[in-house]
Amino acid sequence: MLLTLAWGSLFFPGLFALCTWALRRSRPEWTNTDCVMISTRLVSSVQAVLATGSGIVIMRSCSDVITGRHWLAREYVWFLIPYMIYDSYAMYLCEWYRTRDQNHGHSTTFRNFLSQNRLMITHHAVILFVLVPVAQRLRGDLGDFFVGCIFTAELSTPFVSLGRILIQLKQQHTLLYKVNGILTLATFLSCRILLFPFMYWSYGQQQGLSLLQVPFNIPFFCNVANAFLIAPQIYWFSLLCRKAARLFDTRQAKKDG
Repeated sequence: MLLTLAWGSLFFPGLFALCTWALRRSRPEWTNTDCVMISTRLVSSVQAVLATGSGIVIMRSCSDVITGRHWLAREYVWFLIPYMIYDSYAMYLCEWYRTRDQNHGHSTTFRNFLSQNRLMITHHAVILFVLVPVAQRLRGDLGDFFVGCIFTAELSTPFVSLGRILIQLKQQHTLLYKVNGILTLATFLSCRILLFPFMYWSYGQQQGLSLLQVPFNIPFFCNVANAFLIAPQIYWFSLLCRKAARLFDTRQAKKDG
């Protein structure tokens, strides 16, 4: 546990520093703001790949969705804790670089950061103070399969990050941006929304229950927890759909062009 926490505490800030240094050296025409924000997206994508890979390994290793065990289900959570702390700071750092020309002090920047990123900050706080204790202590030795499923929700993150990088580089009218937008919607829908029915279905398959019977045959708090987890995903997916609609709206595209 302590070794994994230490490794995560060094890995993510170190990778961020390395990416920022490499971008400044290889792209001298980019501003410091560009390098910092792109580095943040790259680190998020690396974490997403690691989480998704861990989740797939866990899911494939658990023949029993309730009692199946894999060491990564607990160990990767310890690795994830430093990332969540790092990412909260990285988001603030991006906000500071983005607004520093406006001569705002750190207190004003911090207030703006909190007001503009309420949902994401809440998301990180829930993971750190609710999901981590549940995953590491409260569930006992049960449910590694479902922890692996939650890890795979990160599959959409590299596509979301690439889309934001392309916008930052003013490449939102390219074919790559449109293709990436389609992949973002597909992975977000499958791994962050349809993931929940899949977990219910997997449990039902093992217990001889239909998908519709599962919610009435599991503890009530499991349904409540899943509802809280899926709610922000549906909200973010609706935002992605609106952006996609504007992207493929011919009249809007001509206006933007």
